Amino acid sequence: MQSLIGTGVALVTPFKLDFSVDTEALKRIVKYSIDGGIEYLVVLGTTAENATLSVEEKELVIRTVIEANKGTLPLVLGVGGNNTMKVVEELKTRDLSAFAAILSVSPYYNKPTQEGIYQHFKAVAEASPIPVILYNVPGRTASNMLPSTVLRLANDFKNVIGIKEAAGDIVQAMRILKDKPKDFLVISGDDMIALPMVLAGGSGVISVIGQGFPKEFSEMIRLGLNKKVDEAFKYQYLLSDSIDMIFEQGNPAGIKEVFLSLGISENTVRLPLVQVDHSLSERLHEFVKKINK
Repeated sequence: MQSLIGTGVALVTPFKLDFSVDTEALKRIVKYSIDGGIEYLVVLGTTAENATLSVEEKELVIRTVIEANKGTLPLVLGVGGNNTMKVVEELKTRDLSAFAAILSVSPYYNKPTQEGIYQHFKAVAEASPIPVILYNVPGRTASNMLPSTVLRLANDFKNVIGIKEAAGDIVQAMRILKDKPKDFLVISGDDMIALPMVLAGGSGVISVIGQGFPKEFSEMIRLGLNKKVDEAFKYQYLLSDSIDMIFEQGNPAGIKEVFLSLGISENTVRLPLVQVDHSLSERLHEFVKKINK
C-alpha cells in the first residue's frame, strides 16, 4: 500500500448556513488538498461530523468527493462503529470499488476488552473486500487498543494493512513500530506528533491540519520520511501553534474556522458542536494571514 504513505487528510463535511451539506465547498476543499500535495483523502471520518449525517447525506458526501477527486488521489472510506454486525453488513453491501482501503474505528461506548476488540476486527477483516486500516483513538472510544492487540491483528489478517494510531502516546506507537510486520503501516492520528512518529519509522499521518495547510504539512511529512530532520522540524515549529489552536475548542470547529479565513467554506458545525469563540477565531485568522503572506 505504497500509495498510502505520506499525508492523508480527514476531510470535513462543509455545511451551508442552513446546516445543509455544501457540496460546492467540499469540491473546493478536495481541490485545495490535491493542489497542496496531499497523498490521499479520507472520507467520512470523525472530522466529517459523521455522527450527525443522515444516510442520504453520507452518500452525497461520498459521491461528491469521488466526483471532485476524478481518480487523482487514493481514497479511504471511514466504515466503523460499535455494532459489529452493522459494520459487517455495510462492508458486505456497500460498493467500495472507488476506495483503496477502509478506516475502521475501534468500538466506542461499549468499552470492550482487548479480546472483544480483536474479535470485532476479526469480523471486519473477514467481511471487507478491500484492505483495512485500524483506528485507535481512546480519547473518543473510551478504550485503548493495546499494541499487543494491534500486532495480533496485523499478523493474523493479511488485509489488515495498517493502523491510524491516535492515542497521543509516542511510546505506544514505538512499541507497534518495533514489532510490526514489515509492510504494516503505522499512521499517526495526532498532528502534533506525526513528525516524531515518522522519524521513528511511521508511514505518515491522517491529518486534520493538513487540509488547512496542505502544502506545508505534506512537505513536512515528506521531509521526515526522507530523514531530512532539520528541514522537517522547521515546518513543525511553523505549524505547531495552529495545531494547538484547531483542537482547542473541538474538532472540526477549529479547522472549519481556517477554511472560513481562506474563503473556501463557511464555519458551520452541527450541534452538539458549536463554532469557536471570537478570541480563537481572531487568532486563527491571524495565523492564516501569517502563513499566506
